[in-house]
Amino acid sequence: MRSLISQISIHKLEVFCLVVELGSFSRAAERLGIAQPVVSAHIKALSEKFGASLVARTGRKVTLTEEGVRVYNWAREMVSRTREMEREMADFQRGFFGKATVGASMTIGSYVLPGLIAHFHTIYPKGEISVRIATPGSVTDAVHIGDCDFAFTILDPRHETTGLEIEKIMDERLILVASDSSGIVGDSLDQTALADVPFITAQSGTPRREIEEHCLAAYGVQRNRIAMEFGHAESIKQAVRAGAGAAFLFRSSVRDELASGKLRILSTPGMELQVPVYLVRRRGKQLSHFQLSLMDALSRGLNGQEPERNALAMEGA
Repeated sequence: MRSLISQISIHKLEVFCLVVELGSFSRAAERLGIAQPVVSAHIKALSEKFGASLVARTGRKVTLTEEGVRVYNWAREMVSRTREMEREMADFQRGFFGKATVGASMTIGSYVLPGLIAHFHTIYPKGEISVRIATPGSVTDAVHIGDCDFAFTILDPRHETTGLEIEKIMDERLILVASDSSGIVGDSLDQTALADVPFITAQSGTPRREIEEHCLAAYGVQRNRIAMEFGHAESIKQAVRAGAGAAFLFRSSVRDELASGKLRILSTPGMELQVPVYLVRRRGKQLSHFQLSLMDALSRGLNGQEPERNALAMEGA
């Protein structure tokens, strides 16, 4: 006799997970491109299968019941493993030698990984690599649900990391930079002087902004002049190059500008701002040889070490 759970479709579980993650029936319906009553019918059918109410509505907000939490944890795992299997089988049928999807926070994905991945591609020319660049929360979510095989990212301390393996890979240094047209006099600013500098920074409430504020608070620095806010490091950098003010940016994102003289470092005596970068992978996920080789090469590259050419690469992979 088949159990009731064995008759539940993966699609229903995907709908349920999306409702939980978006906190809304209407937003889940919009994301899926289906009518809201269809979403409601899927959730109702799941509740009937389990013989328990899975969600509760408080106004427009959807929350999980105690039973719903248990079902959600199980459903998310099922959806993750299904997506991973679909990707692996599709790659096999298309004849790929190896394929990997790497998640990355914005600075790491935009300025650090491209060169390392390009080098890896010379060793594994038949492999296919996709990089998903997003906010730390979105990156860790993608690893959790199986859309990314692993990720390199700074971490949002508010984000749920249950079920993930997290390993610190390196410290990325934040440095204060400005252009000669900024009107900022001198090459050094103490904590008192920093308070009145016009700053270009990340948008308020974002993990990148909060990490920066946390680093500065450790040295008692409170900025009085936030001149501009942007959603991406490249936009911040371009505004600084235009002379709009100063910004704390990761050194990796301004190497070319420092070398060409388009930006200069403003030293901050007694202050050293370091932000940890982590390797994130889902606990229990089995990586292919190609994915493991890529993960190792990128980890070593981020640490400034030479990647290893293993036996598979020597065979002309």
